[in-house]
Amino acid sequence: MSNEKTITTNGAVGSMDERQTVNLLLDEQVGSIPTPPTTIAFPEFGKIARLTRDCTITEKIDGTNGIISIAENGTMLIGSRTRWITPQDDNYGFAAWCAANKDELMRLGVGTHYGEWWGSGIQKRYVNQPKKFSLFNTHRWADEAVRPKCCDLVPILYQGIFSGQAVDDAIAALAEKGSVASPGCMRPEGVIIWHGAAQVYFKKTLEKDTEWKGKQQ
Repeated sequence: MSNEKTITTNGAVGSMDERQTVNLLLDEQVGSIPTPPTTIAFPEFGKIARLTRDCTITEKIDGTNGIISIAENGTMLIGSRTRWITPQDDNYGFAAWCAANKDELMRLGVGTHYGEWWGSGIQKRYVNQPKKFSLFNTHRWADEAVRPKCCDLVPILYQGIFSGQAVDDAIAALAEKGSVASPGCMRPEGVIIWHGAAQVYFKKTLEKDTEWKGKQQ
C-alpha cells in the first residue's frame, strides 16, 4: 500500500488512495452536468439601469394608439394598438387619415413610428378638438423642421434627471393648469415618463392611478 500523502479537497492530509476516491467522486458530479449544446443561448442577466439618470416627462394624451410602419421598399402599414388597420377596416379614422397624408408621412422614414391618435369623438375628455396624431418619440421629432407637418408631438413637461418630485410636479401642474395638448381641458389624463437609461416607459394618471385597469367591479 502506498504511503504517499497529499492534501484532500477539505485541506486535510490523506493517502493517495483517498485522493483517488475524491477525484472519482468529483468526476461523477461533473459528469452529471452536460455540456450545453451550442444552439442554446446563454441566459445572461442583463445590466441594471441606474434610476438617477435622464428622463423625459410628457403629457399622457387620452386617445387611441397609432402605428405607422414604413418598409425599405416604401410600403406603409397602419396599425392600432393590437392589429393592422385599413381605411376599410379602420380605428376612428386613423388609417384613412394616414392614406390622405401618405406623402408627408413618408418623411418619417423606414421604421415603426408610434403615437396617439386623439381628438373629439375618440374619447370623451376633449371637446371641439380636431383629431391629431401626436408622435411619442420626443428626442427624434422635437424639431418641427424635421417632423412631418401633419404630425404633432406629445407635450414635453420636463427633461432632466429622474426624481419622484419631478413626476409629482408635472402632475400638479396639469391638475392646476389643465392640459397642455388641449388648452381648456381641465381633466388631463396624466403623464408618461421615458427613462433613458432603462429604455422603458412609465405612466402616472391624475385619477385612479393606484387601481388596476382590469379591476373587477
